[in-house]
Amino acid sequence: MIDVGAFAGQIFVIVLLVVLAIFVIVVIFRSIRIIPQAYSGVVERLGRYQRTLQPGLNLLVPFVDRLRPLVDMREQVVSFPPQPVITEDNLVVSIDTVVYFQVTDARAATYEIANYLSAVEQLTTTTLRNVVGGLNLEEALTSRDNINGQLRVVLDEATGKWGLRVSRVELKAIDPPMSIQDSMEKQMRAERDRRAAILTAEGSKQSQILEAEGRRQAEILRAEGDKQAAVLRAQGEAEAIEMVFEAIHAGEPDEKLLAYQYLQTLPKVAESSSSKLWIIPSELTEALKGIGRGFGGAPTDISDRGPGGDDAPRSKTSRTRTGAVSTAADAAVAAAREAASAADDIASEARTRPTAGDATL
Repeated sequence: MIDVGAFAGQIFVIVLLVVLAIFVIVVIFRSIRIIPQAYSGVVERLGRYQRTLQPGLNLLVPFVDRLRPLVDMREQVVSFPPQPVITEDNLVVSIDTVVYFQVTDARAATYEIANYLSAVEQLTTTTLRNVVGGLNLEEALTSRDNINGQLRVVLDEATGKWGLRVSRVELKAIDPPMSIQDSMEKQMRAERDRRAAILTAEGSKQSQILEAEGRRQAEILRAEGDKQAAVLRAQGEAEAIEMVFEAIHAGEPDEKLLAYQYLQTLPKVAESSSSKLWIIPSELTEALKGIGRGFGGAPTDISDRGPGGDDAPRSKTSRTRTGAVSTAADAAVAAAREAASAADDIASEARTRPTAGDATL
């Protein structure tokens, strides 16, 4: 028969061992704390600050030490909702801010301030209103760096005792009222239109200046070209006249040739369409007379004599050539006389015809 007392004693021992094992496990679990990297833990012993746990494995006294919630030691970025701010010129603008801060002392962040995040937000709002309240709208829109610097300095000084370090404050947006935005858009549009008109006028001015300069340079170059062409043409004509003069003197022309050339030049005088009155020079008859004397009245040339200078007649061939030349000379003399007679008639008619000035008088 089983002893009830002994069996009860065994059960009690087993339960006691189980409870003891559970207690040991709980004690071990509460004694070991693993802190992640970039976090810190504040330990309280019997309700009083005892120490700050660093990342890694840490041991606590069970049922005596208590670990508060871990504190994030990384830099945090907090964007606060838009805050209405009144500027110096009594305009209400809405400003969004972004604050960059970092917890440097976990004990101070835990015991010096109840909620450091809300405290930073309220301090940012009040400081922003104080700074922007001394600026007008134009200065507030164009002085963001100045406002950011002032906010950072004030926040960093105020949050130092809280175990915080404010590294940067940025104004994310500054929104003036809609009416002010419309006025600013009109002002900017007018300013840009003015700049566009000025640039267009400057471009037109520069274009006209360049065109005038180009025309001036073209006229100068054209005048230089005409000058050089005239000089070269004059030099060419001078050289041509000199060559003709030398050729004429080298050929030793006689009166017959000069008179014949004179007659060939006379018709060119009357070819002009603007010639209303043709004046016959008085030298025309003298030239015709010279031609007549040259072909008809010339003395017997020495070439008609025979060989040796005697008066013996030439051969039959010489007499034939002489006869042909005499026939041509007679024809030329007759034509010259007819031309001289016609020239005398035209000259006498021109002398007796009243001119346009006499008719007016």
